[in-house]
Amino acid sequence: MTGGELGAMVLVDSITRLLPGVLGNEESAVDESHSQVGVLEYPHYTRPAVFEAEGREYKVPEVLLNGNHQEIEEWRKDNSKIKKLPA
Repeated sequence: MTGGELGAMVLVDSITRLLPGVLGNEESAVDESHSQVGVLEYPHYTRPAVFEAEGREYKVPEVLLNGNHQEIEEWRKDNSKIKKLPA
């Protein structure tokens, strides 16, 4: 970041993806953080389903592994964060 090139690329990418047609699928950005004012998207998990680090065990919530899309959508909605905005 010393020359600013990486920072500039991050800004260009984050702004460009807001333009219509850039993502290819408009639904791709619907759940992203800040797509709604004051709302942060849900936590994301990847494999393995159980990960151990520094003596702690981290597990992917079972609902995300069960294949029930309706329950997964409800979990995502329930686990999105509402950020309090300054008055």
